[in-house]
Amino acid sequence: MKVTLISIPVRDQQKALAFYTEKLGFLVKKNEDLGNGNYWITLVAKDWQNGPELLLEPAPNHFEPSKVYQDALLEAGIPYTQFSVEDLSAEFDRLIEMGVSFTMKPSEMGNVKVAIFNDECENLIQLVEEL
Repeated sequence: MKVTLISIPVRDQQKALAFYTEKLGFLVKKNEDLGNGNYWITLVAKDWQNGPELLLEPAPNHFEPSKVYQDALLEAGIPYTQFSVEDLSAEFDRLIEMGVSFTMKPSEMGNVKVAIFNDECENLIQLVEEL
């Protein structure tokens, strides 16, 4: 068994698509029109194109409990998910330069360095570098 797809809730798929591709550097793997303004949009890491796909899931628009959960995590300051990076300081500087808003600057915590940013789609995302 292995993970092939993870989803992240977004309320505006096109806004999320722009953020995750233009600012974070993910590549579009699939972008299929499902009708009624919904798309099956999956992204992959530029340097791991055969790795797990990230689904930009419009669940909060169609399933109220998903929206409530997403809002509660954001309000509590809890990241929805995390992404690994090789050099957190360099990635932090790059994203700051692109206007990404961080709620936590790079900080060492044991054998990792972490930072948390807002993805502009109602989610906090944690970046992690193993030390």
